[in-house]
Amino acid sequence: MKHDSLSTRSERPQGPLTDIERSEFYLREGERLAHMGSWSLKADGLFDYWSPETFAIFDFDPAKGIPTLTQWLAVLHHDDRDLLAKTIDKIFREGVNADVQYRVHHPKHGQRTMHSTGEPVFENRKVTRLIGNTLDITEHENALEEIRRLKDELYKENIVLREEINSTSMFEEALGTSSALQHVLALAAKVAPTDSTVLIMGETGTGKELIARAIHKRSKRAERSFVGVNCAAIPSSLIMSELFGHEKGAFTGAVQRRLGRFELAEGGTLFLDEVGDLPLETQIALLRVLQEHEFERVGGTEMLPCDVRVISATNRDLHSAIAAGSFRSDLFYRLNVFPIELPPLRERKEDIPILVNYFVNRYAKRAGKKIESIQKKSLDALQEYSWPGNVRELQNVIERSLIIVDSNEFSVDGNWLSHEFQSSPRPASRVSSEQEQIEAALTQTKGKVSGRQGAAAILGIPASTLESKIRTLRINKHAYRGA
Repeated sequence: MKHDSLSTRSERPQGPLTDIERSEFYLREGERLAHMGSWSLKADGLFDYWSPETFAIFDFDPAKGIPTLTQWLAVLHHDDRDLLAKTIDKIFREGVNADVQYRVHHPKHGQRTMHSTGEPVFENRKVTRLIGNTLDITEHENALEEIRRLKDELYKENIVLREEINSTSMFEEALGTSSALQHVLALAAKVAPTDSTVLIMGETGTGKELIARAIHKRSKRAERSFVGVNCAAIPSSLIMSELFGHEKGAFTGAVQRRLGRFELAEGGTLFLDEVGDLPLETQIALLRVLQEHEFERVGGTEMLPCDVRVISATNRDLHSAIAAGSFRSDLFYRLNVFPIELPPLRERKEDIPILVNYFVNRYAKRAGKKIESIQKKSLDALQEYSWPGNVRELQNVIERSLIIVDSNEFSVDGNWLSHEFQSSPRPASRVSSEQEQIEAALTQTKGKVSGRQGAAAILGIPASTLESKIRTLRINKHAYRGA
């Protein structure tokens, strides 16, 4: 419901009314109920008519007469006065209709928002006066702002929920009894109640996001959002917008304002996976957020406060990246307040039977199969393998094996195992030759991997394949950027 009118209720004249008196009464009441006033401004800059409601919405005393244009402009917000003056001048000069929204300082009701519409009156093809109306739209604007706020909140919740549903973590629980894993869990439990930034390091597939989620769930922010972003999966031209959001028109294709991951994670935790792949420009912006706890959207001018805990992860050697100039040392020290290094699966092989049993039950249930036992020969083979892909690779192997198995005993085909997991390493000369070719291509492209001018195009292989080879050969592609 709207609040009471800013003006007092009009009294109906006593006795019989003429048609003109009746029309004037209903016009006044209509304007009062709508918070809308009408007025007339002459070419010499003097108002010659203000309706009763116009006096009320601007809080001028009718007993003192109609204010001058200068007096009226004085009650407007100082940032809007010039706009109104220029709009009035344009109507008189060009004879065009105009409407404008602006703010007013009302002595009794604080800042109000007005919308005025003006139309020129011509005499002998010359604009002699301007007539128009002013509508108090404060309640309407407040309602729209509340709708926008609720829409933003709903957008945040939907994005986070969608990512929670789509997230494919390696396993729901940190399974294993090895001392290496227990040490990691103990560290996570100690840092969880704090707001310290955490840097989780480890090879691909070791469960870095799993540990980040565990820290969030045991923190005081557990009731708020956990928002993850893979920094390596987003093009460098879009990563700023992804993290900090953008305003409408900030760049080509920005047709509406978009909230970034920092806003989605407000009050909660932001997980930056593969943080070592952030472009230097984005590293500077991230450092500012960590230091000042505020940021601005791409294309925006307003500084937004930020209450987000940052947990980051990387499978890269950030010390080498710092030496190569591809990662800022000051950002590293901001992120590395509490480091946690995850052990690869080959260093905790005693956990493999537990993981195998878990994944077998999980995928058997999904496939509608009943597995009563696990073949010892297959389990031994799984324990002997070095698992360069870590738990994620183990997970994939078991899922594929369950698609093939036809009995109640889980097993892995021997020929497939020897081909898939126990193949002898490539000759050193071949590795060396391949590495030299990749490094030569990276030198030629100054570290660029994908695109028409990238190293992958030169080598004639997909960019994803080249990225995989770069990681396997431990080549620092960022060191070639300045080559």
